[in-house]
Amino acid sequence: MLGLRIGVLLEELGMKQPQGEPRGDWRLPAAMGIIYVVWGSTYLAIRVMVRTVPPLLGSGARFLLAGALLGLLLSARRGRVARSLSRQQIGSAAIAGLLILVGGIGLVTVAEQSVPSALAALVVASIPLWVVALRMTHKENVRGFTVTAVLLGFVGLVVLLRPGQGGGPELGGLLLLLVAAVLTAMGAFYSKRMEMPADPFVATTIQMLLAGAALLLAGFILGEVDKFSIEHVSTESLVAFAYLVSIGSLVAYSAFVWLLENAKVSTVATYAYVNPVVAVVLGVLVLGERVSLSMGLGAFLILLSVVLIVRTEQN
Repeated sequence: MLGLRIGVLLEELGMKQPQGEPRGDWRLPAAMGIIYVVWGSTYLAIRVMVRTVPPLLGSGARFLLAGALLGLLLSARRGRVARSLSRQQIGSAAIAGLLILVGGIGLVTVAEQSVPSALAALVVASIPLWVVALRMTHKENVRGFTVTAVLLGFVGLVVLLRPGQGGGPELGGLLLLLVAAVLTAMGAFYSKRMEMPADPFVATTIQMLLAGAALLLAGFILGEVDKFSIEHVSTESLVAFAYLVSIGSLVAYSAFVWLLENAKVSTVATYAYVNPVVAVVLGVLVLGERVSLSMGLGAFLILLSVVLIVRTEQN
């Protein structure tokens, strides 16, 4: 779920002029495959990481390390990357990073201590619904069909979060996921209205570094350090952490930025409803998570809503 992978939600649900796609270029299907599979798999990786790694410290270290690596790569290729940035641009990037990475992914990481990865991915898939809701509260012009699709999605969300039988995920984790989705939507919505660094890689570097520091600080304040012991970290959690830093962050986000420059928005936007499906399949196959009838119905309604919203807003 990284990389501001909403890409400011594809310029807010696809409201960007589509560009031509490089026909016959093997990089197009390769890049789409990366954001489909890798971003869909990050929910599973998070679930495995938090088995033995504290969520705030783990996500903080993830973003701090990924941001440092990205910053070093940019510096090596372009020199001093922050030379031409204004204070307003840095501040805007910081606000977006705190909303999306700390409030969004950070809370998702905390929630996945008790919530299955498949269910987490489906709740987070509601982000486009909240973006449209924010547009409506700011009295922006929203098509009637889009409003209908949003209402359908919220019905699906209610069905999805309906209290289950014994052994279900904790209510606190589900509430955290809802808050994470809303904060991520706010980050996407307001970053479009702030002066951001022109280079998305530079903006992401700033966001990762500040968010990583904020999450680590939160982990210290909430006492995660006192409960953490490196000897108790499993090999699986370490592998999951390394995967989130390298493949889940740097590789997938690079593919995403390339796609925004070289593919049609209608093509790239499909990640919004493919990622949750990939997450559910992986959760079932790898972690043995169960999908109940109500969960399946809620998921169908949410994903159908997202498909309708993205398609409508692109036309």
